[in-house]
Amino acid sequence: MTEKEKMIMGMVYNPMDKELFKDRERAKKLCKKFNEMNPEEYEEREALLKELFQTDNKCYIEPNFFCDYGYNIEIGKNFYANHNCIMLDVNKIKIGNNVMFAPNVQVYTATHPVNAEERISGKEMGYPIEIGENVWIGGGAIICPGVKIGRNTTIGAGSVVIKDIPENVVAAGNPCKVIRQL
Repeated sequence: MTEKEKMIMGMVYNPMDKELFKDRERAKKLCKKFNEMNPEEYEEREALLKELFQTDNKCYIEPNFFCDYGYNIEIGKNFYANHNCIMLDVNKIKIGNNVMFAPNVQVYTATHPVNAEERISGKEMGYPIEIGENVWIGGGAIICPGVKIGRNTTIGAGSVVIKDIPENVVAAGNPCKVIRQL
């Protein structure tokens, strides 16, 4: 089994594998190019994001944007991310239709062993994240590995989402908890 296959399956893997290193370099170059483009270059920006995410869906992302690979990010229709979005996509990030991110949203599938010896070895792993349709994520929110956010949900600014959040709710805080039903 390749390190890339291990990574996508959520197993412990070596991120310094040559194939993964090359894939990250590709994504970094595309992110750099995207972040340096003029806002008027709408069609070129859109084409670059389609190449990065390997999708046909249109999305609108404000610079600066950063990700690890891009190809593990599945974006639904009508996606918007405000400035300074970071998606660490060592595993699948699935984003439904009509999702909006406020500035500084961070989506992390990547994690590291809690055992110091294992962590020092450089190995890591990742767990998928799923964000349902019609979700709004407030500024500065952090979505942690393995989390699912239900459809029609709003996540408050500054929240740290460490557990699944159901659909049709407003949730906020650190750790993020349901505040009310919608």
